[in-house]
This record gives sequence, structure tokens and C-alpha cells, in this order.
Amino acid sequence: MRAAVLFSGGKDSSLAAILLSTWYEVELNTYLFSQDTNIDAVRKAAGSLGFPHHVRQFRKELLGEIVDLIIREGFPNNAIQQVHREAIRCLCEEYDVIADGTRFGDRVPLLTDDEIRSIGDRYGCSYIRPLIGFPKKEVERLVSRYLIIAHGVTGEIQNGDYETGIRRELVRRGLSPESFFPPAHQQSLVTGRKPNS
Repeated sequence: MRAAVLFSGGKDSSLAAILLSTWYEVELNTYLFSQDTNIDAVRKAAGSLGFPHHVRQFRKELLGEIVDLIIREGFPNNAIQQVHREAIRCLCEEYDVIADGTRFGDRVPLLTDDEIRSIGDRYGCSYIRPLIGFPKKEVERLVSRYLIIAHGVTGEIQNGDYETGIRRELVRRGLSPESFFPPAHQQSLVTGRKPNS
């Protein structure tokens, strides 16, 4: 059975894909706000994992709605949750199994148990989180065994995280992303898969 993994090119979504590949035919899915976004590094990361990779675009109005919400609330948490829900909803139209790299201790994005049940009831999809029981230490241990990664600050590292497109739109509107997002937030990008993994 096919399983769609929401894929940013980072270590968590990559590790989730590797773990799921034991039982499912994994397909990576990266969502963009604009097709103009350069995701060459994300494509390379997907290629190194060896799974099919699909690049998809959100409906064009979503980015404006999300940025408006961030400006109104003064912080990004609810907006990121909304983007994540939209990605899952869209994938439910094509897949019976949807997964992501959400892990133990994550706060955003993180769907509630009621939201997960609702996805199953409404769309007939199973939404699974292969890393939800793994604390950061164990994720890091597995990543060091299976993946080669680079780290960088959000907005500078070229991954497919939702935040990148949101930051770009804030700048376009003459606003500083640092007014809404934590400064110097580190993210990861997979640059290769270790041999024999």
C-alpha cells in the first residue's frame, strides 16, 4: 500500500519515510506556496532516499490567509497548524495513508487525537506519525545511523519547510519575519543516505 509522507527534506520527515518503508510503498510529498520556490536541495534529498517525490502547490489564496492570521495573532503557531492540516487534507484525496515527521515533544505542527480521528472519519484516511514515540535523543541516534545532514537557520537553509514561504511573504509585505518567528531557529537538510542503511 502507498503511503504519502509530507517531506521537507529535513531529518525528521526523512527518518519517518525510512521507517515506514518497511511496511509501505513510500512516496514523498513536498508542498509549496509557489512553484517559483527553489527546492533543488529538497529534490536532491529525496533522490538520496530513493523514494518517489511529488512537488505540489497549495491553493493560491492560502499563503495570504496564513500570513494575515500570523499578523493578527502576532505569532505563527495556529497558522502553521492550519497549513499542515491543509496539506494532510489535500493528500487524503489521493492516498489512504498519510504520514509526517512529527516526533515526541513537538508542539507545532501537532494534530490532536480528535483531529486525527476526524480525518479517518471524514476522508477514510489513516494519518500516522512514525516518530511520535521517539524523543529527540533517539531521533538523533537513528539519524546519525542512516542519514547525512546539514544544519542551517530557517530562511537560509534550502529545505521545503512551510516557514520558508511564509517568511518570504512577510518580507514582501515589508515586515520582519523575526517579529513573528523565533530568531536563529535551526533546521536540517538531508544531503545523503549513509551506505548500507
